[in-house]
Amino acid sequence: MRQRLLLALMLIGWFLAAPAEAFETAAKAAIIIDARTGVVLFEKNADQRLPPASMSKLMTAYMIFDRLKHGRLKLDDEITISEKAWKMGGSQMFLKVGDRVRVEDLIRGIIIMSGNDACVAMAEALAGSEEEFAREMTETARRIGLTNSTFANATGLDAPGHLMSVRDLATLARTIITEFPEYFKYYSEREFVYRNIKQQNRNPLIQANVPGADGMKTGYTEQSGYGLVGTAKRNDRRIIVVLAGLESINQRKTEGERLLEYGFREFQEYRLFQAGESVVDADVWLGAEAKVPLVPAKTVGVTLSHEARRGLSVKLRYGNPVPAPIEAGQQLGSLEISAPNMTTFSVPLVAGKDVPRAGLLGRVTSMVGYYVWGAS
Repeated sequence: MRQRLLLALMLIGWFLAAPAEAFETAAKAAIIIDARTGVVLFEKNADQRLPPASMSKLMTAYMIFDRLKHGRLKLDDEITISEKAWKMGGSQMFLKVGDRVRVEDLIRGIIIMSGNDACVAMAEALAGSEEEFAREMTETARRIGLTNSTFANATGLDAPGHLMSVRDLATLARTIITEFPEYFKYYSEREFVYRNIKQQNRNPLIQANVPGADGMKTGYTEQSGYGLVGTAKRNDRRIIVVLAGLESINQRKTEGERLLEYGFREFQEYRLFQAGESVVDADVWLGAEAKVPLVPAKTVGVTLSHEARRGLSVKLRYGNPVPAPIEAGQQLGSLEISAPNMTTFSVPLVAGKDVPRAGLLGRVTSMVGYYVWGAS
C-alpha cells in the first residue's frame, strides 16, 4: 500500500479583517469557549484551582441528570427532607423536615434558587450522605475530563479541597448542554415558586435579556468572590463564558455580557465539510467499484478569529489505493487542520459506502490495469 500525501488545501482568507482587539477582564480567572467545537477563544488563569461557590452546583446537577438519563431516577420520585438539609444556611428553597418533595422541584430549587437545602436533600437521597456524594462527584469529574476539580460537598460552600478551574467549569457546562438537552431547559427559567415563595433566577445574562442567553449558574462566597458560568445561543452558534473572582454583582453582570459579546463579535465558526459530505474519492484496489468516497462522520468546523482565518490550512491524508472489501464507516484517512494560535487537530475520514471485492475477472482486469497504467 503506498501511503502518500494527496492533497494540501491552503484555505486562504476570503477577506481581510482587522485582528481581534486586545482583551482583558477584571476577573481573577476567565475562559470563553465555542460550545460546538470546544475551541478556546480567550483564557486567563484557566487552570487555576479556585473555590467555585455555587457554580459547582453544575456538578451536583450533572449527577442528578445522569441518573435520570439512565433510568435510576425519575422526575416524579419524591425525596424525604432530612434535618441536615433543613438546617442548611445560605441560599435556600425553604424545605421543611419530613417533607416529601418531587425530584423535578428539587432540580428547579438547585438551578433557579441555588438552594443549598435542595442540594443536600438530593445528595443524601442518591448517595446516602453528602460526604459520599461529594466523593462520587470527584470520581465522576475525573471520568468526564475535569482534571482540576475536587469536591467536599454538594453545595459549593467554602470547604478545604472544594476547588474547580474555570476550564473545568466550561467543560462541565458544555457536557451538560450536549448530553442532557432535555434537562438543560431548567437553566433558562426566570423564576420558581415553592411554598408560595417566588425566587428569581440569579443569572444576570437572563435577567438583563441578553440576546440568546439561556443559562447557566452564578456563585458567591466571601472566599470565592462573584462568579458566573454563562451561555448564549445565536442562530446555530453557542458560546460559553466562565468568570471567577469578581468584586461585585454589578461587575459580574458587566463582565459576563462583555465576554459573551466579544466571543460572538471577534470569532466565527467556519464549517469546512458537512457530515457525510465527500471530501475525496479514493481509488479502490480489486473492488467491485473503482472509487470510494471518504467522508467525515461529523460536521467539520473550526472557530477562529477573523485574522487567524487567513492562515487556516487543511491537509488530507490517506493511503491510495484502498484494498477491497471496504465497509461503510471504516476509517481510511484523516484531515489535519491547523491555524495560527490554534493547536493542530485531526479529523477521521471514513468510507461513505460499502465496496465489496470484485469477482475473479474484475480482479484480474484491475491488476493488469494497475501494473500497466498505475493508480488513477
